[in-house]
Amino acid sequence: MTKITEKDALLRLTSLCARGEHCAHEMREKMRRWELTDDEQARVMEYLTDGKFVDDERYARAFVADKIKYGKWGRRKIEQALWQKRIDDDIRRMVLDEVDDGEYIAVLRSLLQSKRKGIKASGDYEMNMKLMRFAMGRGFTMDIIRHCVDCPEE
Repeated sequence: MTKITEKDALLRLTSLCARGEHCAHEMREKMRRWELTDDEQARVMEYLTDGKFVDDERYARAFVADKIKYGKWGRRKIEQALWQKRIDDDIRRMVLDEVDDGEYIAVLRSLLQSKRKGIKASGDYEMNMKLMRFAMGRGFTMDIIRHCVDCPEE
């Protein structure tokens, strides 16, 4: 990528943040690719955070809501994605703890109902094992999985 000025970076990033939620890590990565110096990056980040263009807690809440509702992800997968975005541990824990198990159960129950129709299994044990592997791959925790597999139609 080619080097851009601090002013251009600021304009691009404020415009980007005005259109959707972004985390500080994403903004730093863009500035790094644009070859801004550490001082320039610090000034731009200070402007973005002071102006509330970037707020990792707000980003994490939006990310979690989006991934549960549209991505149908479980807690572990969301937690890993937030870790990769370099969201602070305290923010990650707080935002994930705000989500009620009932939301995960509702999402997983509908996923498992759909998946159950397409699985070929010789018995209940094999069916349940396949459903459990599927749910674990989606990032659901074992307590939620067991609840949905043991009581599928609650």
